[in-house]
Amino acid sequence: MTDDTGGAPARRRRFGAPKNWRETFLACLAETSNVTAAAQCADISLTWVYKTKREDRGFADAWLAALCEGYDHLEMELLFRLRTGESREVPANKYDNATALRLLLAHKDTRAKYQAMQDNVTAEEIRASLDAKLARLRESVIASRAAQAGLPHE
Repeated sequence: MTDDTGGAPARRRRFGAPKNWRETFLACLAETSNVTAAAQCADISLTWVYKTKREDRGFADAWLAALCEGYDHLEMELLFRLRTGESREVPANKYDNATALRLLLAHKDTRAKYQAMQDNVTAEEIRASLDAKLARLRESVIASRAAQAGLPHE
């Protein structure tokens, strides 16, 4: 196993996964929206991360939340750069806005899925909402008919 240091062997752990790797991974994922970078940050293999995601529903939900948080950050950063422009003085801060936009568009469905999960409501809440909307529509129709007939509406 090698890392990005010119082919030098990567540091290996002697026993299992590092302590609190999940929290570190999720924090880095929320910061970067990059699973590989988050795994490296948490010093854990991609294989182990994806295995955990498949087997642990709570971790998979937290993964989705962190990923969407990262996309939100990317969207805000992109919006800021588009509004204020990029610094020409610091070449290291040159960003690829087109790639950032493509990434956001590619993951639009992921973000929509997460938002739908967050907005999850019970069947009773939906029925109550529909009943209230129907009542408002009914009142509106009654008022409109009364106005057309010249009758006072209560």
